[in-house]
Amino acid sequence: MRQSVLTVAPRTRILAFGTAAGLVIAGSVCAAVIGGAPGAMLALILIGLGLVGATGLVFLEVGLSEDRERLRDVDPGRGSRRGQVKRSKLLRSRSHRRELR
Repeated sequence: MRQSVLTVAPRTRILAFGTAAGLVIAGSVCAAVIGGAPGAMLALILIGLGLVGATGLVFLEVGLSEDRERLRDVDPGRGSRRGQVKRSKLLRSRSHRRELR
């Protein structure tokens, strides 16, 4: 993973979330200004696009923060995680219950 991919400029974030908020506001204005079915349909489309876009951006931010945290935890020299506890495997046979070893 390249670190440059994991960083997003604050200006880009503001522009992306602002666009999503702008779509929601534009949809609300269309519902108020344009009457009847066309106004309602246009409002539904614009508000829906804005909310779906905002939700997608939130998930993107969460994913990027997890990737950044993972990069911080990985020791670049050895490729192993610092402070990682070795996990035990669950072993099981047909007649026995699962045991931690």
